[in-house]
Amino acid sequence: MAFSTAHPFTREQARAAGITDANLRARTTYCRLLRGVYVGAKVEMTLALWLRAALLAAPPGSVVSHLTALRWYGYELGELLPMHVSSRTTTYSRQGNLTAHRRGDPIRSRMLRGIPVTDADRTLVDLAYDVSIPELIQAIEWMMHRGFTTLTSLTAYALDHHLRGVRRVRDVIGFVREGSESPMESLVRLMIRFAHLPEPVPNLVLRDEHGHFLARGDLVYARWKVLVEYDGMHHERDPRQRQRDIGRRERLERAGWLVIIVTSADLVAPRQIVDRVHQALLQRGYAGPGPVFSVMWDEWFPTVRDD
Repeated sequence: MAFSTAHPFTREQARAAGITDANLRARTTYCRLLRGVYVGAKVEMTLALWLRAALLAAPPGSVVSHLTALRWYGYELGELLPMHVSSRTTTYSRQGNLTAHRRGDPIRSRMLRGIPVTDADRTLVDLAYDVSIPELIQAIEWMMHRGFTTLTSLTAYALDHHLRGVRRVRDVIGFVREGSESPMESLVRLMIRFAHLPEPVPNLVLRDEHGHFLARGDLVYARWKVLVEYDGMHHERDPRQRQRDIGRRERLERAGWLVIIVTSADLVAPRQIVDRVHQALLQRGYAGPGPVFSVMWDEWFPTVRDD
């Protein structure tokens, strides 16, 4: 590739192109991204450019890994910086915004949109101790829904390898559900499950007494005909979608379903979400124990304060 300041480049590449160190210090012309890595000052940075800069600054043979790899797959969790890379080299990299992991074992990787990243199973194992249990489950279910891995594949990987993170993945596999289609659906389900209420089934097709299609429910209690739905911002902002949602809810209620709508605004008080589900189940004949909120539950699902 011909030298271009529209893409990240190293100090050595700049010198070869006739750009001096004094030139690189001109902030109106160049921007330093990482130690020894620059880009043109007017370039609008994208995730792809950041990752290419990271690989230039990383030890030879590095691949994008951990939360940074997850972000490149399409799921944002945590901050962009520091970026994470992994390699089997013994070379150290001291960079403020780059964490270079040295590995003694083979690193399963793939090329994804032109960037070398750890494969899905390795990515999930690597980040397992960097996130909470619910966050890990959300990430696993998101990766499964997008077709990057399967429950069978991830389970086999966690059982067959002895890496930091495999024990955490083994611990959560029993809580992972196939069919979950969004991280927020997963989050609400886990709030309910970890409060020790019965767990709803994700994304079931609901039919009326004649077998006619009613809807596809987010989180379903078929036994008690209770449906928990998460409505994201697109539902609230799109008037046509909102109208369709109203008609859908009316059809479900006419068919005897009790529908609970959870929105992003409800996440400021997560205990109240679980209490609403509990009250709905009681209305429909549930006779089991009520929710239990532990210290760990509050840590996993914190109350968001609007100060």
